[in-house]
Amino acid sequence: MKATGITLLVIGLLMTIVTTFKFFTKEKVVDLGKVEITANKAHDFSWSPIIGVGVMCIGGIVLWSGSRKQSL
Repeated sequence: MKATGITLLVIGLLMTIVTTFKFFTKEKVVDLGKVEITANKAHDFSWSPIIGVGVMCIGGIVLWSGSRKQSL
């Protein structure tokens, strides 16, 4: 449980700091038989920093509940 909680805390922190992920795909522009022309098209995947804070809260709860059960 500790490892899961710490992992969620780190992922939440990264999601709060970095809010956009950019990736590229190749798409055909022209297809003339054996001749193909492709272009790289950029895509942005964005999320709100509030989602990162939520993931950090869930990680804190998992970490807290995991350590609480072990101490009993």
